[in-house]
Amino acid sequence: MLEPLRTDVDARSRCTGWKAPLAIAALVLAATLAFVVTGVAAQPAAAGVKAQSDATPTDAQPMVADPALELRVMKVAEELRCLVCQNETIAASHADLAVDLRKQIRLKLGEGQSERQILDFMVERYGEFVLYRPRLQATTWLLWGGPFLLLAVAAATLLMHIRRRRQGLAVADLSPADAVRARALLESESPSP
Repeated sequence: MLEPLRTDVDARSRCTGWKAPLAIAALVLAATLAFVVTGVAAQPAAAGVKAQSDATPTDAQPMVADPALELRVMKVAEELRCLVCQNETIAASHADLAVDLRKQIRLKLGEGQSERQILDFMVERYGEFVLYRPRLQATTWLLWGGPFLLLAVAAATLLMHIRRRRQGLAVADLSPADAVRARALLESESPSP
């Protein structure tokens, strides 16, 4: 014979208790994925040059004598954050400071400095914040490892909650006296025909 479905408050609260830790874990996972995806997606695809359909006469890029030098300038400029905009590289920014920094990069590359020397100069002058993708070092380990640390904490919390729930739902072992009493109760009840 099938037992009727329990609809009391206790049964419903037991069924929904697992949703809160699961929601927290899902939120942390979503935040971690968003961090990784936006870090990758925030990189400019066209090195600061607008598409032909979006271009206006004021956005026209100046003609350069050496296209190879301009490519190197844009490569270095993609590694540096615009200090005015802060969410763009200086290759994509139209701020006056970004234009000046691109000119400075162009001059330093023309003088024969390497891309690494230019990046080191910019870090020395403006600090680590100027790097669009900060280096992994002692001062930035939390920036790089923080999302994974939060994910591990959320997973550990979820596992602890699941274990506690399972322990709370486990049937307690009966003492010998309780087992005899339960057996007597079961035997005394006669099945109805």
